[in-house]
Amino acid sequence: MIPITSMKGKRVAVFGLGGSGLITAEALMAGGADVIAWDDNEAARAAAEARDIPVTDWRGSEFGAFSALVLAPGVPLTHPEPHWTVKIARDAGVEIIGDICLFARERTYRSPTTPFVAITGTNGKSTTTALVHHILKSAGKDVEIGGNFGPAVLGLSDFAPDRFYVVECSSFQIDLAPGIDASIGIQLNLTEDHLDRHGSIEGYAAVKEKLVDGAKVAVVGVDDAYSAAMATRRESKGLETIRISTRGAVAQGVWAVSGRIIEPMGLAQTVVYDLHGHPILKGVHNAQNVAAAVAATRRLGLGLDQVRKGIETFPGLAHRMEPIGRSGSVILVNDSKATNADAAAKALASFDNIYWIAGGKPKSGGIAPLSGFFPKIAKAYLIGIAAEEFAATIDGEAPHAVVETLDRAVSEALTDALAATEASGGEAVVLLSPACASYDQFKNFEVRGDHFRELVLTDPRVKPFQEKA
Repeated sequence: MIPITSMKGKRVAVFGLGGSGLITAEALMAGGADVIAWDDNEAARAAAEARDIPVTDWRGSEFGAFSALVLAPGVPLTHPEPHWTVKIARDAGVEIIGDICLFARERTYRSPTTPFVAITGTNGKSTTTALVHHILKSAGKDVEIGGNFGPAVLGLSDFAPDRFYVVECSSFQIDLAPGIDASIGIQLNLTEDHLDRHGSIEGYAAVKEKLVDGAKVAVVGVDDAYSAAMATRRESKGLETIRISTRGAVAQGVWAVSGRIIEPMGLAQTVVYDLHGHPILKGVHNAQNVAAAVAATRRLGLGLDQVRKGIETFPGLAHRMEPIGRSGSVILVNDSKATNADAAAKALASFDNIYWIAGGKPKSGGIAPLSGFFPKIAKAYLIGIAAEEFAATIDGEAPHAVVETLDRAVSEALTDALAATEASGGEAVVLLSPACASYDQFKNFEVRGDHFRELVLTDPRVKPFQEKA
């Protein structure tokens, strides 16, 4: 745990007592803060009390006595409307922050030279976070990973002189982190997402830019207009900015061409890594992730051989284009983390002859933006609330069936894929890439992906995935 000593002796309200909220309250208490916690859910309050966290409903109290309201990232700050705790805090002039903010301020207070890599973007941030962590760890560094991906950030090991922190930051977390000041801040890309929480794509982009603005060094993907504008604005201030791109060479940056990750070396260009044949890091989107990881770890002082070793041995990220099993010429891939169409597009672009499992709780736009990939779909198996809507979109473009559940989808997709490949001698992919949230049938995308893995590995026709020799 990281005790928050910078809040010692101050009265702090904590709202939202899920996993990260409980750890936040304990970290504040360990640092000497006077914590008063609350959650609208009775079970969450009971869980906090069981851990000796003081729980009190502060409505009607003099809220101006608090130094800060520490809010769980899932609680609305602005849209669709501020939560009741936010209104109380604002009326009292009390600052509203989150656990990432507490982490950043404690680092500045106690250990300002500790390397802190903060990573955001609409898509790819979890893979990039895991890859940066893996490269540093394989190079022998003492490194912690957490935030939006992995353990809650305040549950990580306390600051040490040579310890690195690699932290994934969602837009919700950044919105609660004024003055976040990472050693290296990575902004990968930006596409339409979370508009119900940020009001507009411009509002969403403005939140992401806070991480870029506060970083000592920024690594910015410039393949989309919003992120490119962030890089330009930062450069106009004379701040160190490393551009990454999958569309062509960039000055002072790292780029990918046909799967090769390239870094300028004086007047020459060095191929850091060729992703062709890598079992996990496939597709243009992963080339962007690798370019960002290369830019960050090279700026942190790692040599080319150290970076190459880390990429080569990267085991991949659970639920993100994760090969699970093989049956004959059919590979079964878990991409449960693809909770929107843009994320699913990355997987659909990486494979051919796809038996696609999609659906769940739909997001704005549905799968219409994926129409360019429909010719690659051998058949779609549609589940959850979105099934009928998706069926209407794909009708006439690709064979499909509304199967409602993941269990039926896996069984039918594998049966059809095996029959087709045995007849043709070709290869196929059974791909869970839902383009939807999971909340209609599963607690989260991890539970959905774990269930897919269980279904695949308990099917007697399937063996655990291994690369062909």
